[in-house]
Amino acid sequence: MYRLSADTAVISTVDFITPPVDDPYWFGQIAAANSLSDVYAMGGRPILALNLVMYPSKVLDMGLLKEILRGGHDKVVQAGACMAGGHSVDDNEPKYGLAVTGVVHPERIWTNAGARPGDALVLTKPLGTGVLFNANRSGKLAYRDLEALLPDVAALNGPALEAARRFDVHAATDITGFGLLGHCLEMARASNARVHVSYRSLPFYPHAAAMYRRGETTGSNAANRNAVAGSWELRVKLSAVEEELLFDPQTSGGLLLSVPDPQADELVRSLRAAGVGAAARIAEVTAGEPASVSVG
Repeated sequence: MYRLSADTAVISTVDFITPPVDDPYWFGQIAAANSLSDVYAMGGRPILALNLVMYPSKVLDMGLLKEILRGGHDKVVQAGACMAGGHSVDDNEPKYGLAVTGVVHPERIWTNAGARPGDALVLTKPLGTGVLFNANRSGKLAYRDLEALLPDVAALNGPALEAARRFDVHAATDITGFGLLGHCLEMARASNARVHVSYRSLPFYPHAAAMYRRGETTGSNAANRNAVAGSWELRVKLSAVEEELLFDPQTSGGLLLSVPDPQADELVRSLRAAGVGAAARIAEVTAGEPASVSVG
């Protein structure tokens, strides 16, 4: 039994996704990791989860749903939390996710506000899942090439959280559907700061750029670009493909952590030692025009 005390705050989040892959077990794992990430991004530890299921039970075999739920259950157990039931509705398209309850010390809650000039931003997972999932559906990317990346996509952000707790995290978020620039701009606005992204420092999944070169895209790229219009500037020459990667919507993306610049390199080393191999220092928070992002 978990007992709450005066130094414990409860945080609750809800998230679900449509199938990024056809394999139901991988779908369950990725969706659960995506949902659990919302608690990790606040500095919290998940303790309880509820299944959220939307499923066309008259169209799809219920055995597929069993595998989806098994994937979600296994990921929740891996996170050290308890699966406590859930809710289901009949729907035309399968969707799955979790309502997650977590705990955190009330004075150590991370938000996307608080980034300060002189901070560096560290990213813990590669970018590019949006175009990769779409390319697999359209037949441009073989499933065997996508499958090799799924363990990283479905990886929990828990190890990254544990490593980062030893540092002075001023602000944090996770990179999801709004793409890298969208979430950087959210942090800049919430912190009344300016974020400068170093494009050549960004980690990308294999094949992501190649899929954009082959004409693949996502339904969110244009909307993500429009959402930051007028609030970002490009200070380096990028190809059209390289630009698109900035707006690629992520599923189960990494954490974006704002820490004092002198701590950033040590944080990256600690993350990699904890198994977060793609961790990279990707940006800095600067003085200047606030609530904006530049890419150089």
